[in-house]
Amino acid sequence: MRMFHYASDNEIKNGETTDIYFVRTKQIIKAKGLEKTPVIADITPGKLPHGWPWGILCGIEEEAHLFNGIPVDVYAMPEGSIFRHEDYYGIREPVIRIEGPYGEFCVYETPMLGLICQASGITTRAARMRKIVGEKTLISFGIRRMHPVLSPMIDRAAYIGGFDGVSSLSGAKIIGVKPVGTMPHALIIVFGDQVKAWKAFDEVISSDVPRVALVDTYSDEKMESIMAAETLKERLQAVRLDTPASRRGNFAELIREVRWELDVRGFKHVKIFVSGGLKEENIGELSKAGADAFGVGTSLSNAPTVDFAMDIVEIDGKLCAKRGKLGGRKQVWRCPKCLTDVVLPFDKPQPKCPLCGGKMEPMLKPLIKNGKIVAELPKPKEIREYVLKQIRKLSLEETS
Repeated sequence: MRMFHYASDNEIKNGETTDIYFVRTKQIIKAKGLEKTPVIADITPGKLPHGWPWGILCGIEEEAHLFNGIPVDVYAMPEGSIFRHEDYYGIREPVIRIEGPYGEFCVYETPMLGLICQASGITTRAARMRKIVGEKTLISFGIRRMHPVLSPMIDRAAYIGGFDGVSSLSGAKIIGVKPVGTMPHALIIVFGDQVKAWKAFDEVISSDVPRVALVDTYSDEKMESIMAAETLKERLQAVRLDTPASRRGNFAELIREVRWELDVRGFKHVKIFVSGGLKEENIGELSKAGADAFGVGTSLSNAPTVDFAMDIVEIDGKLCAKRGKLGGRKQVWRCPKCLTDVVLPFDKPQPKCPLCGGKMEPMLKPLIKNGKIVAELPKPKEIREYVLKQIRKLSLEETS
């Protein structure tokens, strides 16, 4: 009996995480001799959450493994690419295109969408927070709010979106970095004395781990920050404020007070790390108040999912589409200079950017050819660099 409620790799590959109506669909088309009917399907995003003008695509590596061994061709935007609900002219943008016998891949629609919907939401939220705080430190603290089987996905998505580090062992392993963390209130409570706990951490933990003292367990945050600085002196890298909302009052003002008290005592080297209840809506204010680093939890791991959908747009060479969708094989063209997108029928020539006149590049690139992975799957660090390069050209409100 399985101890934890999750689907194994084999169950996902065998189509056991699909919706039952796809199983029945496959049964019906097989019975009627239609399972080999060649189709083209587009995966497009609906309107993005909260009016986001752009998203960051995450989960393509897993899509490659999902379709590996399935006799279809898959074209996709590279992982980490920005995407939009619509192009410059208001045409919906496909992020993935699948070509092949419908009976071979119909049961994979559910897991295929699931692999990108949640991950892309997390990566987009991470990228938006990166835009807000600039070069300041962002750490993913959100895995405790989700099922532990998701911890590698959550932290990988956050890292790709521009976060500097992750707290989970499993997430750090899959990314190829060391996990990052501070200390819990439990450590201080077990010692019954914050100074003893800080000293114990300093004595026991390897010197390559930054000394970040939690300073809100028993006393006023300003007082504990001073105590921590006087205890660890130059070895103290930062103090962490994780004050409960019920005790916090004006968090930005508290940060300013702590910064002042540390500075006037000569502890300007000590940074301020904040966590607890951080959101897009307040992280900018806290950054301006003097926070240097942010541990983001629930608002990251529980980021809104992106509503991707798969639709058949061509059957046996004939264009088709349900209401609200556009038929035919398409290509998404992007201007590398200003990141403007244009969606055109696949057989149309390379266009010029309608915004700046620049040369545009195709974004839907081969991922799977006849069931084999043909694309190079970049490492998380490379994807992260790609994301950061793109979002420098974007704003939170405008697409270019």
